Amino acid sequence: MVDARPTQVRRAAEPAGHAEIVRRTSLGMTMALLVQLALGIAVNLYVTVPARDQGGGTLTAIGRALSGGPVALALHAGLGLLILLGTITLLVRSILSRRGPLIWLSAVTLLAILGAVGSGASFVNSGNDGASLGMALLTAVALACLAVILFATGSAGAPPAAGSAAGQGNTSTGPPS
Repeated sequence: MVDARPTQVRRAAEPAGHAEIVRRTSLGMTMALLVQLALGIAVNLYVTVPARDQGGGTLTAIGRALSGGPVALALHAGLGLLILLGTITLLVRSILSRRGPLIWLSAVTLLAILGAVGSGASFVNSGNDGASLGMALLTAVALACLAVILFATGSAGAPPAAGSAAGQGNTSTGPPS
C-alpha cells in the first residue's frame, strides 16, 4: 500500500533570518562603539581642537573634523559616521524582523548615536567639556541598548523554539505511524 499522506520537504540551508542579522549587526556595532569610545577618550585627553575649527553648524564641524582636524579627531569623526550608517541598517533590519522590542531598542540606539554626533559637533564648535560628556553618556546608552538586543536575540547556537519549522525533525504532517 502507498502512503498518501502529505509530507514536508526540508529545505537545505535557509539564509539567516532578520533577527539573526540584527544579532550579528548588534555585535559588530558594540565592537565599533567600544573602539569609538576609546578613540573619544584619547581625543578628549590628548588632542586640542584647533581654534580655527570652532564656530559654524553641525555639518561644518563634521567636515572640519574630517578634513582639517588632527588625525585622531578625523578617525573619531569618520568612525562615528560609519556607526551612524550601521545603526540605520540595524533599525531597518529590526523593522524587517517585525519584533517590537528589537525595533524600539534599535530606534533608541539610533537616537543615542544621533545625539552623540550632535554632541561631537558641538564639542568641535565650542570645545565645551559638557558636549564631550554628552557624547560619552549617549554612547553608553547606545551600548546598553545593543547589549539588550544581543540578550533578546539569543545566541547563534541556541536550539530553535518549539514548534518552529527549523526545530521539527518529523517530515510527516500526519500522526506518527
